[in-house]
Amino acid sequence: MTIRLPSADGTLRTYEPRTEPLVVSPGTPFTSRTVFSAAHVVADPYADVSPDSPAAVDWDATLAFRRHLWSHGLGVAEAMDTAQRGMGLDWAGAAELIRRSAAEAKAVGGRIACGVGTDQITGGSLVDIKAAYEEQLAVVEESGAQAILMASRALAAAASGPEDYLEIYGHLLRQSAEPVILHWLGPMFDPALAGYWGSDDLDAATDTFLEVIAAHPDKVDGIKVSLLDARREVDLRRRLPGGVRCYTGDDFHYPELIAGDDRGFSHALLGIFDPLGPLAAEAVRVLDTGDVQGFRTLLDPTVGLSRHLFQAPTRFYKTGVVLLAWLAGHQSHFTMVGGLQSARSLPHLARAYELADALGLFPDPKLAEERMKTLLSLYGVNQ
Repeated sequence: MTIRLPSADGTLRTYEPRTEPLVVSPGTPFTSRTVFSAAHVVADPYADVSPDSPAAVDWDATLAFRRHLWSHGLGVAEAMDTAQRGMGLDWAGAAELIRRSAAEAKAVGGRIACGVGTDQITGGSLVDIKAAYEEQLAVVEESGAQAILMASRALAAAASGPEDYLEIYGHLLRQSAEPVILHWLGPMFDPALAGYWGSDDLDAATDTFLEVIAAHPDKVDGIKVSLLDARREVDLRRRLPGGVRCYTGDDFHYPELIAGDDRGFSHALLGIFDPLGPLAAEAVRVLDTGDVQGFRTLLDPTVGLSRHLFQAPTRFYKTGVVLLAWLAGHQSHFTMVGGLQSARSLPHLARAYELADALGLFPDPKLAEERMKTLLSLYGVNQ
């Protein structure tokens, strides 16, 4: 059987889907790396909403997907960018997601860390920003989850320089009950975060970031770096205080960064580990045995898919992630909160299917093929 897929130049090409999936079974907990998957949310396709309405979430399907990730030993990074935080999922929806997912994590023994931001406000003074962060930090800590202090659009707009970042983050770290993860999200993921840490000069911004950590090393479990710059991440992790982890958020270079070198390695908190969950887990277990080459053999071939999903404009990578979840049978529809299923072109989606199928990511390749043909038919591509 074959499927006709549209190319970027407007022509159709013939692709022969694989017939067998890559079979990966749940295994033992990881020993060498701490690994989180930033998980997507499943929209309620029957909700009568518009693109600017509050998110309508299918809670059963959303929590089932998290159980899938936990079953393979992955931690869940909740209410993050991958969950369309600030792109369809507002703070009220994120707060409910945090509470529900944290309760589910307790029930199944899964690891969870949750995003703390300021998206209940659109702007304001530093006092307002501090209060917004505090409100969200309280929700996460009361849920029993680890906190991830996310970059704030409001702070990026209001800060006059590095000293404001030092003040806000220092305050939050002093009052946090447990060590947190600090998240540096680059403007390729969110243009409103340009100049974060008080400078467009990444060297100067890095110095401020490290100053925050150095002042409170006992309150920082680790940092998540999403700048898509492997060299900068390696340089940064080598400058971290002892005991502070570097969680790579680099969806372009993650195999080499997780594998590391003779001076260290990165742990992982990645959006690409949403569709790659079982395969990524298997690769890390191979790495746990000391087999770096085996780890790279499994994970390196996935980079092509990741680079495709995260191509510019990078912030729309969630569309491909949700497409693959639908094709893999983790949800019954291809609908996203905020209507973001329309954010990528049909040729982009077709290529995502092709790359994922070649990797064996679909538990039922025939189901994935049938669903892809259904999507294609809606666009007028007949088989």
